[in-house]
Amino acid sequence: MKAKLVIGSYDPFKVRYALDRLLINRSNEFRELAYSIGYPITQPRWEEFILRFCLEFDDCFKMWSDREEGSDHNKVHKCMTMMRQLAVGKPNMTELTKLQNAAYRIAEDFKILYQRLK
Repeated sequence: MKAKLVIGSYDPFKVRYALDRLLINRSNEFRELAYSIGYPITQPRWEEFILRFCLEFDDCFKMWSDREEGSDHNKVHKCMTMMRQLAVGKPNMTELTKLQNAAYRIAEDFKILYQRLK
Protein backbone atom coordinates (compact mmCIF):
# COMPACT_ATOMS: atom_id res chain seq x y z
CA MET A 1 0.00 0.00 0.00
CA LYS A 2 1.63 3.23 -1.09
CA ALA A 3 0.62 6.48 0.57
CA LYS A 4 -0.42 9.18 -1.84
CA LEU A 5 0.47 12.79 -1.16
CA VAL A 6 -2.36 15.05 -0.09
CA ILE A 7 -4.69 15.58 -3.03
CA GLY A 8 -6.29 18.71 -4.32
CA SER A 9 -4.77 22.06 -5.08
CA TYR A 10 -2.06 21.73 -2.44
CA ASP A 11 1.58 22.43 -3.36
CA PRO A 12 3.61 19.28 -2.48
CA PHE A 13 6.56 21.26 -1.11
CA LYS A 14 4.39 23.38 1.14
CA VAL A 15 2.49 20.28 2.25
CA ARG A 16 5.73 18.59 3.28
CA TYR A 17 6.93 21.71 5.13
CA ALA A 18 3.61 22.15 6.96
CA LEU A 19 3.47 18.44 7.75
CA ASP A 20 6.98 18.50 9.19
CA ARG A 21 6.02 21.44 11.42
CA LEU A 22 2.84 19.69 12.47
CA LEU A 23 4.70 16.50 13.37
CA ILE A 24 6.83 18.40 15.87
CA ASN A 25 3.88 18.71 18.25
CA ARG A 26 1.41 16.11 17.02
CA SER A 27 3.48 13.01 16.23
CA ASN A 28 1.80 11.03 19.01
CA GLU A 29 -1.65 11.76 17.57
CA PHE A 30 -0.45 10.68 14.12
CA ARG A 31 0.83 7.39 15.56
CA GLU A 32 -2.35 6.83 17.56
CA LEU A 33 -4.53 7.39 14.49
CA ALA A 34 -2.34 5.12 12.37
CA TYR A 35 -2.55 2.38 14.98
CA SER A 36 -6.30 2.85 15.33
CA ILE A 37 -7.07 2.47 11.62
CA GLY A 38 -4.52 -0.29 11.17
CA TYR A 39 -2.06 1.56 8.95
CA PRO A 40 1.53 0.47 9.64
CA ILE A 41 3.92 3.23 10.59
CA THR A 42 6.72 1.25 8.95
CA GLN A 43 5.36 2.23 5.53
CA PRO A 44 7.17 5.06 3.78
CA ARG A 45 5.30 8.37 3.93
CA TRP A 46 2.79 7.01 6.44
CA GLU A 47 2.43 10.50 7.92
CA GLU A 48 1.08 11.79 4.61
CA PHE A 49 -1.47 8.98 4.53
CA ILE A 50 -2.68 9.88 8.02
CA LEU A 51 -2.80 13.57 7.10
CA ARG A 52 -4.94 12.74 4.07
CA PHE A 53 -7.20 10.63 6.29
CA CYS A 54 -7.58 13.57 8.68
CA LEU A 55 -8.38 16.00 5.87
CA GLU A 56 -11.01 13.61 4.50
CA PHE A 57 -12.43 13.18 8.00
CA ASP A 58 -12.63 16.97 8.30
CA ASP A 59 -14.60 17.06 5.04
CA CYS A 60 -16.93 14.41 6.47
CA PHE A 61 -17.54 16.49 9.55
CA LYS A 62 -18.41 19.50 7.41
CA MET A 63 -20.79 17.36 5.35
CA TRP A 64 -22.50 15.98 8.49
CA SER A 65 -22.88 19.38 10.12
CA ASP A 66 -24.05 21.40 7.09
CA ARG A 67 -27.81 21.47 6.71
CA GLU A 68 -27.66 23.18 3.32
CA GLU A 69 -25.39 20.74 1.53
CA GLY A 70 -26.98 17.79 -0.22
CA SER A 71 -25.17 14.61 0.70
CA ASP A 72 -23.90 12.36 -2.05
CA HIS A 73 -24.50 8.69 -1.18
CA ASN A 74 -20.89 7.79 -2.01
CA LYS A 75 -19.56 10.50 0.33
CA VAL A 76 -21.83 9.34 3.12
CA HIS A 77 -20.69 5.74 2.64
CA LYS A 78 -17.03 6.83 2.62
CA CYS A 79 -17.53 8.80 5.83
CA MET A 80 -19.23 5.92 7.56
CA THR A 81 -16.39 3.63 6.50
CA MET A 82 -13.92 6.08 8.04
CA MET A 83 -15.97 6.12 11.24
CA ARG A 84 -15.94 2.34 11.29
CA GLN A 85 -12.16 2.31 10.88
CA LEU A 86 -11.79 4.58 13.89
CA ALA A 87 -14.35 2.73 16.01
CA VAL A 88 -13.09 -0.84 15.63
CA GLY A 89 -11.94 -2.18 18.98
CA LYS A 90 -12.80 0.91 21.01
CA PRO A 91 -14.40 0.10 24.37
CA ASN A 92 -16.56 3.24 24.53
CA MET A 93 -17.59 6.46 22.80
CA THR A 94 -15.06 8.48 24.78
CA GLU A 95 -12.18 6.70 23.04
CA LEU A 96 -13.80 7.18 19.64
CA THR A 97 -14.48 10.85 20.31
CA LYS A 98 -10.86 11.35 21.32
CA LEU A 99 -9.70 10.00 17.94
CA GLN A 100 -12.28 12.03 16.04
CA ASN A 101 -11.12 15.18 17.79
CA ALA A 102 -7.49 14.35 17.06
CA ALA A 103 -8.23 13.86 13.35
CA TYR A 104 -10.24 17.08 13.21
CA ARG A 105 -7.56 19.10 15.03
CA ILE A 106 -4.76 17.75 12.83
CA ALA A 107 -6.71 18.75 9.71
CA GLU A 108 -7.50 22.21 11.04
CA ASP A 109 -3.95 22.83 12.25
CA PHE A 110 -2.56 21.68 8.91
CA LYS A 111 -4.85 24.08 7.04
CA ILE A 112 -3.72 26.96 9.27
CA LEU A 113 -0.03 26.13 8.76
CA TYR A 114 -0.48 25.69 5.02
CA GLN A 115 -2.39 28.97 4.74
CA ARG A 116 0.43 30.83 6.49
CA LEU A 117 2.86 29.58 3.84
CA LYS A 118 0.95 31.21 0.99
